[in-house]
Formats: sequence, C-alpha cells, structure tokens
Amino acid sequence: MQIPPFELERYFARHEFEAPYLLCCSDCESMTAGDLLRMSPGAQKDLENLWLGYTESRGHPLLREQIASLFKGISPDQILVHSGAEEAIFNAMNVILKPGDHVIVHYPCYQSLLEIPNTIGCEVTLWKGAADSNWSLDLEFLKQNIRANTRMVVLNCPHNPTGYLMPRDTFRHLAELSQKHGFVIFSDEVYRYLEYDPQDRLPALCETDDRGISLGVMSKSFGLAGLRIGWIATRSESLYNKLAEFKDFTTICNSAASEFLAIIALKNKDRIIQRNLNMISGNSKILNQFFERHADRFVWNAPKAGPIAFPAIAHGHIDKFCKDLLEQAGVLLLPGTVYGNEYTTNFRIGFGRSNLSESLSRFEDYLCGQ
Repeated sequence: MQIPPFELERYFARHEFEAPYLLCCSDCESMTAGDLLRMSPGAQKDLENLWLGYTESRGHPLLREQIASLFKGISPDQILVHSGAEEAIFNAMNVILKPGDHVIVHYPCYQSLLEIPNTIGCEVTLWKGAADSNWSLDLEFLKQNIRANTRMVVLNCPHNPTGYLMPRDTFRHLAELSQKHGFVIFSDEVYRYLEYDPQDRLPALCETDDRGISLGVMSKSFGLAGLRIGWIATRSESLYNKLAEFKDFTTICNSAASEFLAIIALKNKDRIIQRNLNMISGNSKILNQFFERHADRFVWNAPKAGPIAFPAIAHGHIDKFCKDLLEQAGVLLLPGTVYGNEYTTNFRIGFGRSNLSESLSRFEDYLCGQ
C-alpha cells in the first residue's frame, strides 16, 4: 500500500515535543497512571498481579462490557476493541470498501478518514462544512451526490477540527438515507459526551442504524491517549465478524495493561468526563474573551462540543502565521493547510488543557508585538 504522508501527524512529530506551549491539542488533559489507579480501591495490587500474556482479540470481556454501557441497546458482543481509533478506521475501511466504490466524507477531516478510501481506490466526494454558517452540513448536497455505487458516508460529530454538532433532524434524515440507499455510515464519535449542552447530544449511530458503525476511543473525551484503546460498535453481525478476522492481520490483540487501565477509567467515566467538561467550560470563556479582544485579527466561530475550534486569521497566510508564532513565542497552533490546501487562513486551537491561560498569554504577547 502506497499512502501519502499523514500531514497532521508529521506536523506534530516535528513540533509537539519541542514547543513550550501547545495550543492546538485535540484531546483533553490527561492524568497519571497513579491518578487513575486511585479511583479504584485495590487497583494498584491488581495491576501488580496482572498477567502480561496475550489478551482476547476482541477485547477483555469486562472492557467490552464497560464500552457497551456507553450505548443504548448495544451488547458487549457488538463491541470490537482496537489499538486506538486509527487501527479501527484502517481496518473498517479495508473490510468494507473496494476499488471503484464511492465514498462521501465529512470535510475537513482527520486525514485517514479521507486518505484510506483514496488509497483503496475509491471515488471520494467531499461533504464540506460551511464556514460562514458555523460549519454546518448541507443535507441536500449529500442527497444530490449519492450514487448507485455509494458504499459509505463518513460522518464526524462532534467534529474535529470545528466543534460542529449536527442537528438531530439532520442526523435522523442521514440514517434514513442509509436505509433507503444501502450505504454504510461510518460515524466518528470520539468526542461524544463533550457536548456543552447534553440536550444537543446525538444518539450513537450504532443505536439507530443496524448496519452503521460508531467509532470511539479513550483519547479524546477521556483524555487518555496513551492507553491506545479504541473501539468499533456495530449491530451488524456479519460486519463485526469480518472486522474481527481482519484484526488478526494488524494488532491481533491489545495491551493487557492498557485494557486494565481503560476498564478503571470507564468505571469512573462520569467523574472523568465531568472533570474534562469543567476544564473546557472554563477555558472556552477565556477563549471567547480573547477573540472578542482581537476581533479585528480573527474570524471566530464558537464550537458546540469538544475541546477544539477552527478559527481563521483575517489577513495573511496561516502557514507563515503559525511559523512566526512558534519561532517568536514558542506557541504551537495547527495550520489549516494540514487538512487541505483550501484552508489557508484557518487554524486549529485546542482548549482542553489546564495551561490554556499561560499559552494564550504568550499568544497575546506575540500579537501585541506585531
């Protein structure tokens, strides 16, 4: 397989561990293993006694049980655990798609959601969010672009990088179109539970569509990226079995220690998610004030969910702006061009970390010096 470089990951590989101030991270604040172990009495001793042999390919039964509890009407046998979301994306698309299939992808997007179908040899149509209407998606565009060979529609809500959250009616119509036309919806839901208003939370796709796929991970809403635990939930038994078979050619099984810690985290999911929501809420107020003070320099669309947004500079090219900011102030933003060459003014900003005020202060010092 010849696949182009992953621009976002290459950008982070160059800068993430050297820049003093990270202002573009897509995940929430993480915690130490000790922090997590202290949430479960006796867990430290249990970890010391953990058997470090091979684990079950589908995922530890207790882990699948905890993941299933995130959904309504989904059983542990409909959960397939992977080594992070990336493996789940790669495997699902290679199982479902073949050369010549047509795929419609919510855009801008995490590159693998687009690049893997391209590499397989699919025809890809971009379903673009409209920046001038808070990154909303046009359902009529989707309807007009469904073809006889449309095999998959890729959705990401809450959305990376914009924080867009699809209205319930649009989501319901999308599921109806899947039933009518026979395409599979691959729903990236890694930011689910980080909606600012719980009333805005969409159902999981796997709850409403018996052929659909819901993707989840410990990295984003839970802030535990180092565990490298992700999952797919689907009610399609045939698809599930094919995915389980394909996984034998990638990771086979997951890390025993990661699964152990993920079980503890999911048992304490309400506590962890509330902690992250509190941090996001406080930081979003600071961020809104920042963009109000600099309304002449930036275009700001406040997100509805998650710890990220996709504002734009009012003047100039984002690559130069981000380069100068990093070199002169040590602040790392993610230029929109890593998502596509058309996003020459946008940048991703992350606000799920406890040091937002410090990073934003450095950013503001830079602006005042220009």
